[in-house]
Amino acid sequence: MPLSHKPRISELIDALEASEKSIFDGPVWRVARARRDSLVGSRPKGRWDNGSFDVLYTSLEADGAMAEMYFHLLRGQPVFPSRMEFTLTEISLSLKGALKLADMNALASLGVDATNFGRAHYARRLNEYTRTQEIAETAHFIGFDGMIVPNARWDCGNVVVFTERVGMKDLSVINERTPVDWETWQQRISTT
Repeated sequence: MPLSHKPRISELIDALEASEKSIFDGPVWRVARARRDSLVGSRPKGRWDNGSFDVLYTSLEADGAMAEMYFHLLRGQPVFPSRMEFTLTEISLSLKGALKLADMNALASLGVDATNFGRAHYARRLNEYTRTQEIAETAHFIGFDGMIVPNARWDCGNVVVFTERVGMKDLSVINERTPVDWETWQQRISTT
């Protein structure tokens, strides 16, 4: 059954069409389940996708990728899931036309509540996701190949890749570390 789609917001289309396409060429980090291909996107209906196209969530820092996954693993769990194994992968990424919304002012100008970004309770987060998903879907529709956005869990940026717009030569594994040791990571960041 096809995904139902609500009409795009004309003001959002105008704002994104006025944005320059940015080039990104460098390393990014991703945490994924062990034995999962780190370069394969999905449609998780996360902050920057509404489930209508594949994305690859990455971060500009290893700790940013770790913090994002740690948050999602802990959410709704009384005990951290210790049996699941994860891999931290460094990826070489090249984007020719990314939408750069690298700070909270850029997000706020598009209607995102910057004061609660990533920190809102569940009901407000759903509203936040609605707006960020609208931004991402519109950027995908217009033809951007990804987005550079603030990380909601760490003081760094994330790069969201629209995988159908990126060729194999633009995405490759640099370095893979297995498995992620969550306890050691948690201890290290709590002392810094």
